[in-house]
Amino acid sequence: EMIQAVINRLAGNSFMLKSWSITVVSALMALAAKDANERYALLALFPALCFWGLDAYYLHQERLFRALHDMISRHFGSPEHEQSVPLFSLNTAPVACTVNGWAKVLFSRTIVGVHGPIIALVLVVITVFAKIH
Repeated sequence: EMIQAVINRLAGNSFMLKSWSITVVSALMALAAKDANERYALLALFPALCFWGLDAYYLHQERLFRALHDMISRHFGSPEHEQSVPLFSLNTAPVACTVNGWAKVLFSRTIVGVHGPIIALVLVVITVFAKIH
């Protein structure tokens, strides 16, 4: 139950990051369009990249805890369980080698499918402003 609670919190945080990313970047794009100021568009690139990295971090952590949950449920009640993971441990080190690293998760379909279009939109707006000015 403890591991499942952590997984649920990580999934919730990931969802909130996606919504914050869209909200913050949209607000900065609206300011850029309203004032015809490319600085807002450039500024929007920073939170878009930060939210992309944070979302990948949360997804990586979620995958680690899912792997830990799977390992514990596979070995629960057997003598191997006592040796593999101590009771009430949330240490993901024993399963770290079974999950893709943060850099691979950063470019996974799940992450790029959401944050890729946001960053692409920001880059298009920056390019349009550069051509206008």
